[in-house]
Amino acid sequence: MEFPASQTVPWHYLLPHNLLFPYNFIPENYVHWTETPESHIFSADIPGVRKEELRVEVEDSRYLIIRTEAVDESTEPVRRFERKFRLPGRVDVDGISAGYEDGVLTVTVPRSLRRGFFIDPADVPDRLEVLARAA
Repeated sequence: MEFPASQTVPWHYLLPHNLLFPYNFIPENYVHWTETPESHIFSADIPGVRKEELRVEVEDSRYLIIRTEAVDESTEPVRRFERKFRLPGRVDVDGISAGYEDGVLTVTVPRSLRRGFFIDPADVPDRLEVLARAA
């Protein structure tokens, strides 16, 4: 296959797909997401970063932001990292927790189990009175 000299040749024509994108290639800012019945778990490998440089924030109750930030103005973080995720509809924003151990940041976003209203059986009297009949 010959290409005109004036045209540039895209790499994907010259190299096979498995050499361009090997199966074990993991991007530098990769975050693993796991879904469980109770929560969503985000885990990121961020070795060499101090705990004080990590920021986990929620923006507008819709977005989870994980990033590194300098502790003071004179220093830079060892590694630059920033990812933003859209949170699912039914999550408990106030219950979000994060932990950083052995270079792995784990953020747990619990699901909101509220589905409408809940009537406690203890609040229901033993005998119900009929106030109105349906037509």
